[in-house]
Amino acid sequence: MRIRWHGHSCFEIGGSVTVVTDPHDGKSLGIAPPEVKADVILMTHDHFDHNAAGVVSGPDTSVIKKPVMTVERGVRVEGIPALHDASGGSKRGKITIFKFELDGVTFCHLGDLGHGLDETTVDKIGPVDVLFVPVGDVFTIGPEIAKTVVDSVSPKVAVPMHYRMPGMTLSIQPVQNFLKLCDQGSIVRVGNEVEFSEEDLPENGTEIWIFST
Repeated sequence: MRIRWHGHSCFEIGGSVTVVTDPHDGKSLGIAPPEVKADVILMTHDHFDHNAAGVVSGPDTSVIKKPVMTVERGVRVEGIPALHDASGGSKRGKITIFKFELDGVTFCHLGDLGHGLDETTVDKIGPVDVLFVPVGDVFTIGPEIAKTVVDSVSPKVAVPMHYRMPGMTLSIQPVQNFLKLCDQGSIVRVGNEVEFSEEDLPENGTEIWIFST
């Protein structure tokens, strides 16, 4: 199993097939575009920095962007409705949280989550091995709420995303504002990509994996 970060909220999860989350075109954000072809694309919402499916699509790519329950290319996917803001969606609309299972590992991508998670949503998400969580504030939850979300879901691994990167045109917070709220001993810097097996994941507590481009 491999996870590679393409910046912002775009991750390439590779195993028996390749799943790509929230692809962007790069230039609209001031960062490099993703260079990967996906078997399955998960798009949490239709904003410009998350919906560039054409950049990573192949001839037979499956694109999922609604809160459905389905199996595509052997990937079990469940979409869970959520909101892009804390005002009932009145500011930025709706998003879809995607929980998906690939080769025995359970992932959850929170997209541009704009609010804390209630107990009902946490129950729907259920046990998670790897949680992708936005931390940059302004357009998503910020560091403090992101920390409570991680604590409530209790994944084996939490991966911060949607934070300020060098060259980025979005005025959002850097990842350091989230990391200072975390147990410093739990932080693991994995580089641009990491290869792992289910057995490599921590048995207790939550590790924070920090990717770099």
